[in-house]
Amino acid sequence: MKILIVDDSRFTQKIEGNLLKKNMPNSEIYYASNGEEGLEKYKELEPDFAIIDLLMPGMSGLELIKKIKEYDEKAKLVVVSADVQEKVREEVDSLGTNGFINKPLNEEKVAEILKCVGV
Repeated sequence: MKILIVDDSRFTQKIEGNLLKKNMPNSEIYYASNGEEGLEKYKELEPDFAIIDLLMPGMSGLELIKKIKEYDEKAKLVVVSADVQEKVREEVDSLGTNGFINKPLNEEKVAEILKCVGV
């Protein structure tokens, strides 16, 4: 299973990657540090699902979600963000994402992500 993590924080990428590997030892984890790179890697890798942060320089997570959905309407996308405003959450839901998880990630939240994407 291929998983793409798009987050501008290397620290967050490492923590999320390690938690996912612990729960899914046979998965391949890929990283992108911004929306532009995330879109390129999504198209190149066609991952089983992607975890996307909202607040990134350049292309935001919301813009990335829109572009991925234009490219692949069946994309499985989970937002993991510190931005917990109700309006933002509603916009994310309206884009057809599979879930919205609040940072920081932990074991329970990884289990929730896997449930969101049907793993």
